[in-house]
Amino acid sequence: MLPILEAGEETLVGGQAVMEGVMMRAPHSYCVAVRKPNGELVTSEMPLERMSEKYKIFKYPVLRGLGTLYQALKLGGRALNFSALASLEEPKPEAGKEPPKEMPGWVVAGPVIFSLLFFLFMYKFVPLYLVTRLAKIYPVFDGRVVSVLADGLLRLTILITLLYALSKLKDMRRMFEYHGAEHKVVFNFESGQQVTVDNAQKFTTFHPRCGTSFLVVIFLLAIPTYALIPFTGFAAKLLSRIVLIPLLIGVAYELIFFAAKRRGSFLALLTTPGLWTQRITTKPPSDDQAAVAIHALEGAMALEKSQGGVPVIA
Repeated sequence: MLPILEAGEETLVGGQAVMEGVMMRAPHSYCVAVRKPNGELVTSEMPLERMSEKYKIFKYPVLRGLGTLYQALKLGGRALNFSALASLEEPKPEAGKEPPKEMPGWVVAGPVIFSLLFFLFMYKFVPLYLVTRLAKIYPVFDGRVVSVLADGLLRLTILITLLYALSKLKDMRRMFEYHGAEHKVVFNFESGQQVTVDNAQKFTTFHPRCGTSFLVVIFLLAIPTYALIPFTGFAAKLLSRIVLIPLLIGVAYELIFFAAKRRGSFLALLTTPGLWTQRITTKPPSDDQAAVAIHALEGAMALEKSQGGVPVIA
């Protein structure tokens, strides 16, 4: 799963669901809260720099989306690593034995690399290959517009089918419930109301800045973009689509960011399919799951305040 892309250049809080917990982040800090099998709540907090502060190039539109996604992937892998270790009921180490160490970096990077290769294969190679094969049987699919539309429909179908299949797995459903808890608590915070379990549960689980919406917007943007590609060969088409990924990411980020700030605008309608998809990737959380998300938010806000940050909505 791609990490939840919630935190932006002018956005204060966002987060991500992890195993039996939630990661919340503020502009300069983040906190992961995980409920262990014995009921104990454990956290991990750490300060961080905005990508635009570390690298000035990521202050500019389109490019800031790339910086945000890179940092989200990095933090997401770190948060998932912590949650995987913390959510296991580990016995106390025997006398004279060292406690288990954190997973090495290459172990954390492995799933990210695999996810990237899987993404390229399933959403770039497979749809293009299938449409190319169809064009040899049905000439209508040889037309640029028809082939691009068919290709886009296949990508969305693959995405929704995989997400639906994942939602049927017990462990993934639990994570989708924490995903819903994260969204409710972020909504609660953005409303200006006191952040409590009761208040958070009043909000919807469908948030326009969710990573699911981000991915769907990328897929929709790809349709008119690919229609402009003049290449006809399979290899040239595939390579051009891979090269265009950074551009699609940057533009999609700007649309998501705009939609989050102006939810009644015309452009905000482009994010509507992503909100529909969240009916699969978010589930109503229990009060206990909402409490975990609130604990993560409080941890991130406390660390942000200790560094001189002002916890107000940007």
